[in-house]
Amino acid sequence: MNVVVFVLALTAQQPQDTIVLKPVVVTATRIPVAADAIASAITVLRGADLQARGIRTVADALRTVPGAAVVETGSLGGQTALFMRGGESDYVKVLLDGVPLNQAGGGIDLANLTTDNVDRIEIVRGPVSVLYGSDAMTGVVQIFTKTGQGPSRVGMDLHAGTYGTTDGAVDVAGSTQMLHYSARLSRIASDGLYSYNNQYRNAVASARVAVTPDARSDVSVTYRYGDALYHFPTNGQGAPVDSNQRSGERGPTISVAANRSLSRGLDLRLLATLREARLTFNDEPDSPGEDGTFWSHDYVRRASTGAMITWRAREAVSLTGGIEYEDERQRGTSEFSASFGTFPDSIAVQRFTTGYFTQGLLRTGPLSLTLGARLDDNSQFGTHSTYRAGAVYALRDGTRLRTSAGTGFKEPTFFENFAHGFVQGNPNLDPERSLSWELGVEHGALTVTYFDQRFRDLIEFTFSPPPGEPNYFNVAGARANGIEANASTAIVRRVVVSARYTFLHTRVEKGGLDGGPDGLFVAGRSLIRRPAHTLAPEIAVTLTERARVTLGARWVGKRDDLDFRRPPGQERVTLPPYARVNLTAEYDLRRVVLSGRLDNAFNDQSQEIPGFRPRGRTIMLGGRVAFGR
Repeated sequence: MNVVVFVLALTAQQPQDTIVLKPVVVTATRIPVAADAIASAITVLRGADLQARGIRTVADALRTVPGAAVVETGSLGGQTALFMRGGESDYVKVLLDGVPLNQAGGGIDLANLTTDNVDRIEIVRGPVSVLYGSDAMTGVVQIFTKTGQGPSRVGMDLHAGTYGTTDGAVDVAGSTQMLHYSARLSRIASDGLYSYNNQYRNAVASARVAVTPDARSDVSVTYRYGDALYHFPTNGQGAPVDSNQRSGERGPTISVAANRSLSRGLDLRLLATLREARLTFNDEPDSPGEDGTFWSHDYVRRASTGAMITWRAREAVSLTGGIEYEDERQRGTSEFSASFGTFPDSIAVQRFTTGYFTQGLLRTGPLSLTLGARLDDNSQFGTHSTYRAGAVYALRDGTRLRTSAGTGFKEPTFFENFAHGFVQGNPNLDPERSLSWELGVEHGALTVTYFDQRFRDLIEFTFSPPPGEPNYFNVAGARANGIEANASTAIVRRVVVSARYTFLHTRVEKGGLDGGPDGLFVAGRSLIRRPAHTLAPEIAVTLTERARVTLGARWVGKRDDLDFRRPPGQERVTLPPYARVNLTAEYDLRRVVLSGRLDNAFNDQSQEIPGFRPRGRTIMLGGRVAFGR
């Protein structure tokens, strides 16, 4: 199912919102639909733009998206979380060609997810559980792998820079009459921020093959394998005190999709996906005689298969129905050893979900309507239903008015359900839920959206549960609302200026179990790590046909967090605003493209998380060599 994104040549270096570019998008409805008929807020980031700007991780790409806040522990490879529209970091479903990358319960660390072989990234803001089930409470991020076009082309990239960082890759792409292919091998390595035990390396192999045996059928296979190892000396307070601590993640992601036109207006799509990850953590004594060792090895797996059938009556009506089956499982062992004893632990759990969904789209004149519903039957918490409705109205002057409302949910993690030992899981937990609505107006390159989301049955951990009770409970409730704005304009023919702004207000409406002023969920206080204001201006200049420069900045306002450096254990603090200024440049010599990137140009040392150092001024220089037509 090929999707073409039409981009104005004037903004070729700019990741743009789809309501500006008017592309055809897939993620918002699971079928190709013109963006101006979709009621949700959507952003499309082109892989070519990300490559031109030297953006190598999906996390850095998402920093340009309104409503998204990315928080990382500083060093390359450090834990990286995404908060969208005030939701938790496990409320966004991340897909790679339809494969869920989240672990069971929504958790995902974006640190190792690179932009290798990426054609585009589609981001839908707002609840999309009606189409994707669990985890899609505040949005969906879907990464699409490149589909090769034209004669075979081979390319090689090499960049190096600050912190002993190197980044190299080789790729190939092309097509014949029936076959489309692309593949890429890459490796990123870095010495890290700290003088010891902060090395990072990440090797990625990615490939996609698509076959079109006839005009009515196509089959595609996507494969991606990642192998990452991260050494980190920091403890939970951000202090560099450990010389042996490290974590690893490796495993494949596989997607097989088949599309068949059964008759005029009737299409069938089959999809099978697999995500496996082997997670390791090791922390041996730092010196002879030191007491205490901890290690853990986990295998996590998400496999699913599904079928979807769509009936279209020209461009006016489309009806979609589908069924999905997903199997989630985890096996693992861990052990803590010290002079006073050895404490092993293990987990071997599984659950499965069958989901049924339907969706209708109606387009008549200036009005577009969307209505969908879904029922999920989970082996652990039973049945759960979600819905979504939306409308778009186009005025004569080109202005678009849109509104949508819907619900979302997130299942508990395996640990929250099944933990045993020092911590006791709760098998009776309900899924976390959301109710959301939004209202947007768009005119030309200006977009403004107001959104309102309410979360309930949030799962909280307590260190001191009642005797015989588990450590996890459904307790807290919260609300998030705000405004997203996006604008761009061409000052002159070769200069494009854009700005993205997010205002976010969060409030805990029902407090957590601890009840103290320094807890995670404090009634009347904001949710942690959600900035109230975020502003990202940018200017792109095409100096000549071969030379381009982009200057961008990101200002992040005040936000609450927990500081674990304060005795007796943690203190709720308000972090000051910070700003980062970035510069990228590219010079095209046709077969050789020279490029450079400067991040955090003024070496701002404000912390994103209390106690953890940010990356300082970072320079990466290099280029790309291409062979073939």
